[in-house]
Amino acid sequence: MIFVKRVYEPPVTNDGARFLVDRLWPRGLTKEAIAIRAWCKDAAPSHELRRWYNHLPERWEVFKHRYFAELEAHHAAWQQLIDVARQGNVTLLYGSRQTEHNNADALKEFLTRKLHTAAVPKSKASSDSQ
Repeated sequence: MIFVKRVYEPPVTNDGARFLVDRLWPRGLTKEAIAIRAWCKDAAPSHELRRWYNHLPERWEVFKHRYFAELEAHHAAWQQLIDVARQGNVTLLYGSRQTEHNNADALKEFLTRKLHTAAVPKSKASSDSQ
């Protein structure tokens, strides 16, 4: 299961493997304090896309579309997250004060789709569409 949590919330056992998915390091926190397995800054949106989005709710759908295109072009940026999620819980950590419509929410949606499409055997998927 994939969870999303603000990096300033304390770790709990159910978090599983914790990954920081922001391009910028959160102020005032150490790696030990947030208990992360890795900092996946390449899985975060580009600086240009992040600045364009600016957490404006009316740009959310376009932001996700552009962000998913960036992710598709950089498979290595998120492959570790998929691999770990197949083994157990993963928590995507973000620093934004915006608790809805943030890059971690979008990344969770992207990864969840990837997990589900990989879980459906191609022969089963093609026979279901007939």
